[in-house]
Amino acid sequence: MKEKIKKFINHYVKEYSDRKEIKTKWREPIVKFSNANDEMFIKLKEIVNPTHALPKDFLDDAKTVIAYFIPFDESVVNSNLKGKYSSEEWAKAYIETNELIFNVNKYIKKKLSDLGYKSTIIPATHNFDEDSLMSDWSHRHVAYIAGLGKFGLNNMLITDKGCCGRIGSIVTNLKIERSKRTNNEYCLYKKKEICKKCVQRCVNNALKVDSFDRHKCYEILLYNDELHSDLGITDACGKCCVNLPCSFTNPVSKDIFGGN
Repeated sequence: MKEKIKKFINHYVKEYSDRKEIKTKWREPIVKFSNANDEMFIKLKEIVNPTHALPKDFLDDAKTVIAYFIPFDESVVNSNLKGKYSSEEWAKAYIETNELIFNVNKYIKKKLSDLGYKSTIIPATHNFDEDSLMSDWSHRHVAYIAGLGKFGLNNMLITDKGCCGRIGSIVTNLKIERSKRTNNEYCLYKKKEICKKCVQRCVNNALKVDSFDRHKCYEILLYNDELHSDLGITDACGKCCVNLPCSFTNPVSKDIFGGN
């Protein structure tokens, strides 16, 4: 069943990308699975937000959380290299990928329903408190629990296909064997205390080596939203994700700077 779910998601993303009205291109997703009763979900109430939901808050008989990363095509990432504000291509990709995630979840929900199982449709974003800017369901942390990647210094989840993309998740009562989590770091700074390029690329001085000011970060997101208001809700930036060793891959596994 694990391979079938992966094929469903990969096929849907590929077909969706081929639609004429879609401007964004994506690379093949990575799909992982976690046990809905993993004790790490309870720890998210301490790490992320006391009101962070548990899988059973969506489904009483939740068995599995499916997490997937949809990586942006290189053209989307490269469009966002220059300037202080997000490119129109990056802003468009943000909107279209959020819509894609919603549609993927709808598609998987239908497939699972046909097999006699229940699942949930969880929005890709905007499920956070606007005062604290803390989420009630952090897709990044849920994806970490599923073994999709490890957090970088930029607070993004670095996967085997980098950190430039979007994460979706689904809670279901179908029991699927969980994916393995690694203890290895994917961030060059956390592994070797080198790089720190994401800190240098932060355009609003929100990201430091030892701290992160989420409100200063949100300021630039809101400016980008206003800048691209004709596209829809585009409170995104991405400057601390692009032009990095971890933009497209896990740089530790590639040993980009050499050494052990």
